[in-house]
Amino acid sequence: MKRLALIAAVVLVAAGSARAATFAIVRSDAETPNFPGSLVLPPAWTEHANGWRQLGVGELQALWESAGAAYGIPWQVLAAINKIESNLGRNMGPSSAGAVGWMQFMPETWLRWGLDASGDGLADPWDPEDAVFAAARYLAAAGGGADLERAVFAYNHADWYVRDVLSLADVIAGGGGGLLFDLDGLRQRSAEAELEVAQTNEELLLLTAREERLLGRARRARLLSRALELRRQAVQVGVRVAELRARLAAAELELAAARESSLAASFSPAISSLLAAPSFSAGYVFPVGGGPATVSVGHDHHDYAAADIAAPTGAPVWAHTDLVVVRGWAEPEGRCGIGATFQAADGRGWTYCHLSYLDPAVQTGAVLAAGAPVGLVGSTGTRSSGPHLHLQLVGTAGYPQDEAWFRSFAGLGFRWQDAERAPLVFAVLPQAGDTLFFTFHG
Repeated sequence: MKRLALIAAVVLVAAGSARAATFAIVRSDAETPNFPGSLVLPPAWTEHANGWRQLGVGELQALWESAGAAYGIPWQVLAAINKIESNLGRNMGPSSAGAVGWMQFMPETWLRWGLDASGDGLADPWDPEDAVFAAARYLAAAGGGADLERAVFAYNHADWYVRDVLSLADVIAGGGGGLLFDLDGLRQRSAEAELEVAQTNEELLLLTAREERLLGRARRARLLSRALELRRQAVQVGVRVAELRARLAAAELELAAARESSLAASFSPAISSLLAAPSFSAGYVFPVGGGPATVSVGHDHHDYAAADIAAPTGAPVWAHTDLVVVRGWAEPEGRCGIGATFQAADGRGWTYCHLSYLDPAVQTGAVLAAGAPVGLVGSTGTRSSGPHLHLQLVGTAGYPQDEAWFRSFAGLGFRWQDAERAPLVFAVLPQAGDTLFFTFHG
């Protein structure tokens, strides 16, 4: 790996809040923002990787440590950002905002701060060495040697992000990079089981409905030959239905085992969010797992008392408080799709809609404690616009988003969709001698 210069001194020039300050950086090849056109970039670098590289725990730990040492940034912070941004190189985008690569740089930010750390002649955000060293460089330039919170906020302009990165970095500091991989393995196991259950159940529902339609048509057929053909088709579909039921049963067992392992490891809020485990606060749980990195809610309401909580298909859905099941339906019904209605201890009713899978425990009269499984996020129902949980208050003019318990999870269990802002970039100010001045510009 090409050796890089150590970080130059970062001097606070203009006093200001933690979110607006001007810095001076002593000019050096390593810390000066790139000048336009100075980077040699791979073809189509904003769209996809030219080569796919996966690194093991030892390789990644060495990379984080080397980049951190080169720029005076704790390697655990780089590891936490790597995990949150790209899931250790598994989800490299482009994101919906256009961020790319191992550390999810916005293209304009990469042009300023990207570099060729691997020595292959290209500054490639999809290359792990280039991306991790560039992230360390960016954090150092943002004042990370003196104020990590400020620097991480510069990387992604959101308070929840700062909290998640630094709390996860603290956990990694206590357990080492291997702990991050152990936790990643737990979450990966649960996520794979959740998706398997969600997709298998949706396929099973479609084929079961097809089998019933074929049998109905066979009963109504006037010609014996037509009836026999339809029954033959129904039998073929029925064989596949039986296979899917067996596959679903196995996936349910795997999901239960994976969740048990994850629950045992959820010893801090950072880990709870990382594992998509229930997030508790004052007797409530946010009803969709995954945290603000994957779960979002709009301030805008329906014209009735409901919230749409966007999350990936298969994300876990939890009871948001102690609930009694009024009714649950495991097959799609009308606009709601798969879902259930509940009554809370205060007498208010709640409806959950658009699930891909309803937990078997959601039976009429059952009591679910806060954090108990309800099902998995999906997009069932005649008017669902994508995977989300439709959370609705029954018979009241209030909205879930306006309730104190719901809002207390902002930045912990979810992020507000209309509060999102792109990561900050730097604007260069006039140069004075050997010192280059710049300020955050977002």
